[in-house]
Amino acid sequence: MSEPVVLKHLNPNGIAEITLNRPHVFNGYNEELLTKLRSVLDELEASNAVRAIILRGAGKHFSVGADLNWFKVLAKENDKEKKRCAELSTGAMRKLFEIPIPTIALVQNGCFGGGVGYASGCDVVIASEDAHFAITEVRVGVTPAPILPQVVAAMGARHARRYAMTAEIFNVQEAKRIGLVHEICPVGKLDEAARPIIDAILRSAPIAVSDTKRLLNEVAVSVLNDKLADRLASISASGRDTLEGIEGFSAFLEKRDPNWYQSQ
Repeated sequence: MSEPVVLKHLNPNGIAEITLNRPHVFNGYNEELLTKLRSVLDELEASNAVRAIILRGAGKHFSVGADLNWFKVLAKENDKEKKRCAELSTGAMRKLFEIPIPTIALVQNGCFGGGVGYASGCDVVIASEDAHFAITEVRVGVTPAPILPQVVAAMGARHARRYAMTAEIFNVQEAKRIGLVHEICPVGKLDEAARPIIDAILRSAPIAVSDTKRLLNEVAVSVLNDKLADRLASISASGRDTLEGIEGFSAFLEKRDPNWYQSQ
């Protein structure tokens, strides 16, 4: 019997640990993972025992975002099914961003595409020195629509413009400079680096912390409401049917340059 794609563990001190558990595909998400992640977040929100949530990825990498093998299957589905699956990713990212419980992402090695969305959606991000990041969607001909509100909230529109449009890989020092990462630690020391932050959360009044997070989201410049979430899902779903989306995913799967690339 295979292991669950999302692992949940609640520590005695009220710290819930969520582990993205598809290490064989570098924790790339598919329908099963997104559905389970949303379910786990709903369960944790309903519990009065949870004081904070830690999000981590099993294995070598934190997360490479979407599992492109799943996208390959989706390319053959009808528009309704594509929209439903796009709503899964948009909804899971939104839930992580809005859940009224402090969230801490522990990032090691690769953090790409939707992985940056996970990190951006968390309140605190701790990354080890080997971490590297990229918002990769445009390289395969689609927009990173489901994660843009979170990315802009984390690094600001100015930095988001650069990295979402170029898909450049940037290191952990740059991630900290632009606001995506709060703390950098040695490789293998993520849990140790998280301890003082967890202690600070535990010292804070739980209801006040939840109310503060809700209020922060409310007063943010761009509020992720239902109308915007639906629009983002629509953009994400339709993007895979564009000429660029088809060519981008084909080039990736065939391990070749896309037809829009001409070397200098």
